[in-house]
Order: sequence, then structure tokens, then C-alpha cells
Amino acid sequence: MEKTNVMRILDQKKIKYNGYEYSHDDAVNGVGIAAVLGENPEHVFKTLVTVGKSKRNYVFMIPVAEELDLKKAAKAVGEKSIEMLKSKELLPLTGYIHGGCSPIGMKKFFQTTVHNTARNFDTIFFSAGKVGAQVELAPTDLEKVIKLSYEDLVV
Repeated sequence: MEKTNVMRILDQKKIKYNGYEYSHDDAVNGVGIAAVLGENPEHVFKTLVTVGKSKRNYVFMIPVAEELDLKKAAKAVGEKSIEMLKSKELLPLTGYIHGGCSPIGMKKFFQTTVHNTARNFDTIFFSAGKVGAQVELAPTDLEKVIKLSYEDLVV
């Protein structure tokens, strides 16, 4: 498996993880990715980038089968309102493309909030920074790489 920047960052910080590759043809969405990995969709998280009324950007991680509650998300980061970042703005802002966005290794750090169910699991899965690659690591290890908080974020 070819290492991604996410994996190199985890290696550099000596954080234990498992990397997985899958065919994009087999997994066109997050629930499909969970199925290919043989995992419960509650364990597999997607990384969403938003923009607040203040024009600041925020990152949210939620289980792949769930939908981000924009009101809860805005409250979690102290914004009046937030909206999803437009797909075409994702690459220039983060360095990642839609479907391959990871909370680790973005061009710059954005305030990150993870759905509170992540703390119920020994490990969670999320994008390794490219389409077709996932990493699995403990939420406590993710906290060692990026500053994050936990909140109820889903509808």
C-alpha cells in the first residue's frame, strides 16, 4: 500500500494505525466503504468541511451513515450559522479532494469537532487523505495529532 501524507504524519508521530485500500468502484459512498471494510458504519467517519457566518472554516467528523446537523454544528463552534463548503473550494483550502478529505494533514489546521460516539469505540476509521484509502486508529491517538473536541453533531 502506498503511504499517504496522513500515514507519514502518523508514522512521524509514532502513532499506531492500520491502513486500508479499497476500490473506488466498490465503495461510492461512506456506507459502501464501511461494507467493503467489513465494519459497522458507526465506526467509519466522514470528514466534512464547513464555513461559518464569520467566514471561518470548521471541520466535523461524523459517522458515514449520519447527516450533519448544521444547527448543532454551529452551536458546537460558537457560530450563528454554518454551511457546507462548496466542493470546488475544498482542494484549494485543504489540499484534499471530495471523498479523500482527512482531518490530518490539511494545508492549515481548522477547529475540528468529532461526533461524540467516536469515544465509544477503541478505534475509528476515516480517510487516509485520498480516495480509496482509510486509516484506523484510536480516537485518543487522533487527539495526539490534531486538537479536537467531541459534541453531538448529527440529525
